[in-house]
Amino acid sequence: MIRAKGVAEVSDADFTAEVLGARLPVLVEFTADWCPPCRQMAPVLTALAAEQGERLKVVQLDVDTSPETTNRYSVLSMPTFMLFRGGEPLRSMVGARPKRRLLAEVEEAL
Repeated sequence: MIRAKGVAEVSDADFTAEVLGARLPVLVEFTADWCPPCRQMAPVLTALAAEQGERLKVVQLDVDTSPETTNRYSVLSMPTFMLFRGGEPLRSMVGARPKRRLLAEVEEAL
């Protein structure tokens, strides 16, 4: 997986604790190594995590190594972004997008 700097990687094993149990809202990128648009999003996620770290947790989940969580949330396309708050999914966004748009969509849902 192309990992964004400063962005934690989560898996099936720790998704409940790291995402559903988080005190902050969590933006999850469902991603894969073979996904070119996912690679494009790495610098966007790095910047978002650095700029919004006090109010938003940003993580990545590899769909190939975490099929249980991927299937639970019916993720079919990559990248898919899901915003969680209080253990519940608030919004799902599919496809690469500029940081400004991603942040606006996140803030709109919060």
